[in-house]
Amino acid sequence: MQLHQIRPIHKRKKEKRVGRGGKRGTYSGRGIKGQRARAGRKLKPIIRDLLKRYPKLRGYKFGIRGDKNLAIVNLASLEKIFSDGEKVSPQTLIEKKIIRKIKGRIPLVKVLGRGEIAKKLIFENCLFSKKAREKIKKAGGNIKD
Repeated sequence: MQLHQIRPIHKRKKEKRVGRGGKRGTYSGRGIKGQRARAGRKLKPIIRDLLKRYPKLRGYKFGIRGDKNLAIVNLASLEKIFSDGEKVSPQTLIEKKIIRKIKGRIPLVKVLGRGEIAKKLIFENCLFSKKAREKIKKAGGNIKD
């Protein structure tokens, strides 16, 4: 058997012919009025319609609502849980149950400057606010990027 000899086992289903009167009643299976009921109807391009709904003013950013895979930690909570000279990374934060995985992945961690810190901690693979960076350096901590 070759490719040109293959035939389907079932019969072809005929397309529904809509809009020709007959046994379908007065509206011929198209309902009453509206764009779908008209002859030679053309449906709107969907993408253009969606684009027209969004505001187009300065300052409006399309679809940006902040990074959802970002865990936020304050210096005050790190001061309580970690001891002097310990390493702080997303992995150690998960182990100490300060943060949790987001959708099964280790999230990015941002350290914010709320609270005080006096311990010399070593930070790895974290993001920092300006205030947090200053306080860590002041306490004698180390930041590895």
